Amino acid sequence: MSKKKNKIEKTLVEKILDRNKILYRQAEFATREDSGGVAKMDTSILNENEHLVYKTLVCCGNKTSTLVAVIPVTEHLSMKKLAKNSGNKKCEMLPLKDLENTTGYVHGANTPIGIYFKHHFPIFLDNSMIKENEIAVSSGKIGRSVFLNPQDLQKITHAKFCDLLE
Repeated sequence: MSKKKNKIEKTLVEKILDRNKILYRQAEFATREDSGGVAKMDTSILNENEHLVYKTLVCCGNKTSTLVAVIPVTEHLSMKKLAKNSGNKKCEMLPLKDLENTTGYVHGANTPIGIYFKHHFPIFLDNSMIKENEIAVSSGKIGRSVFLNPQDLQKITHAKFCDLLE
């Protein structure tokens, strides 16, 4: 009689990583709702490793339309730096009301991997991840992430590494 392990069902992002033979590990995080009812990941369980968790921010450029910035959850995105790195004069956050229709993901579940594979929007990764062995990005569901090597993330999303932080 064999015992079944309680494996987490794979997300589309994890299946994409499997198909491309990219090593990763699954992670689940507790979530809570903020005052506006939006799910937020509880990264307090990570303590000193919180800087390894990256958020996916969907923006609009005045020339290139939709683009994606990936930065540490502990930091703030510089719209000026994103604009410069993406060939725009200015960038702004995509309005929350347009997020799911644009990316296919709800707020808190946006993932550079899924967005790239569905829409081929340009992806910009903050330089801070280059020195890390692995970082975490959303796997396309609230409370779910994948830890992977930043170089692998760059390759699979055809992203550009650049300075994006305030």
